[in-house]
Order: sequence, then C-alpha cells, then structure tokens
Amino acid sequence: MQNKSTKPELFVMGAGPGDPDLITVKGYKILQQANVVLYDNLANTELLALCREDCEKVYVGKRPYGDYTPQENIHELIRHYAFTKGMVVRLKGGDPFIFGRGFEEIIYARQHGIKTHFIPGITSMQACGFEDIPLTHRSVSESVWMITGTKKDGRLSADLKLAMQSNATVVIYMGMKKLAEISKSYVDAGFGNTPAAIIQHASLPSQRSAVGMARNLEWLAEQHQLSYPAIIIIGDVVTVQSQEILCYEDKDKGQFAAVPAY
Repeated sequence: MQNKSTKPELFVMGAGPGDPDLITVKGYKILQQANVVLYDNLANTELLALCREDCEKVYVGKRPYGDYTPQENIHELIRHYAFTKGMVVRLKGGDPFIFGRGFEEIIYARQHGIKTHFIPGITSMQACGFEDIPLTHRSVSESVWMITGTKKDGRLSADLKLAMQSNATVVIYMGMKKLAEISKSYVDAGFGNTPAAIIQHASLPSQRSAVGMARNLEWLAEQHQLSYPAIIIIGDVVTVQSQEILCYEDKDKGQFAAVPAY
C-alpha cells in the first residue's frame, strides 16, 4: 500500500566497470539520498557505503551461469519499494543501457506510474584503456562494434560476422562461454590472426589480461586462468601500444607519418 508521503521514483544508475571512484558525481549524490538501493552482482558493494545508514540495500544480482534473481522479481521489487519507500536506486554494473536491461526496468516503472531517471555509467569496454588498449586509434580503427556474446536464446550474435568484415574494433560482452565459437568464426572468415585481448575485472586491483590472436582466445583464457567477468577486444588497437609509434600530421605535405615513440 502506498504511503501518501512518499513520491515513487526510480533512478537507474550505472556503477561503472568496478572501481568505485569511476562513478559520476551525479551518481555519488543520488546514492546519498536513496531510500532503497537494489544492486547487481557487478556493482561494487563499496558504493553502498555512500548511502545513509537507514537506506535499505537489497541484492538482486545475476551471477553468470549460476543463481540469479529473475527479471520479473526485480520489476516487482522496484514497484514495491517505490510505492512504500519512495526513492529507489537501481544500481547496475557498467552502464545500464549497454546490455544491462536498464531500459526494460524504466519502461516497467513508467507503466506503473513511477517517475524515472537515468544516470549513465562507464561501461566495461572503456576500462581497456588501463591495459593501454584504445578503443579507436587514428589510422588503425575508426569505429567500435559492441556485441553481446550471449543473446536471449543463448546463441552468439550473428552481428559478429558482419563486424569482422570491417576495420572496427570489436568488443564482445558476456562471451567467455563462447570463446571457441568466436575463434572459429574468425578463422573461418580468414581473420584468425587478428590481434585479440581478454580483460578480466577491468579497473579493479584484481584486473588481469592476456593478449594474443583471435584464433587463440580459448587457449589464452585457459593459460592465464581468465574467466567472467571479462570483456573480449578484437582488432588492431590491441597491439598499438606494442608498436611504439606515434602518428603526426606533416602539415607541409598534408600527410600522416609514423615515428618511433621515445
């Protein structure tokens, strides 16, 4: 039953890739005001220390290939707490609108008369910079293709075959169970030697990674004992830092040139 003094409100907020210092200033302020926080498995629990002591904190995580809270139950919790406690923060790892089902929760809330707000988060692929891997790099990659490794029906996205035909950086989320299939797709298309990296626990002190080729993804994960949560990055940007070159523009000739980086 709704308390007449409460104002049902939902903030769908990104917790970032892991490091709690990487949340936005707006997110920091909103957590301090929340009456209830529904937090995911990938949201760093250190962020809960920002909440008031009387803030109710409810775990609604989804551990990959293990126990999870059904999305329908999360929807019901959003409605229950919004109408009984008022301001609810749905704290989700990374960015809620990038493979995070955040907009599904916003639609549900709006359908039930709950005012909604969105607070973006740094998505995990951006943390590849901590491994000296840029998502784009002049003359190397002009775009980024984000792909889910596991669709709702469990299959690998068919977009991968389209993405590998371009010079875009390919970033695969939730693909650790599909490494063999991803590698085979690249090998079958003649791109097995494309540079590739796996980064686990991006932005955290426990961050680990491995660099190799697309055809060796499964072997890389086994040799370096990498598992979920991790992102897979495929493209020439993976090896830019090892090439030790800088690009500059020769204004006299109107061309780009490469020089050793000292």
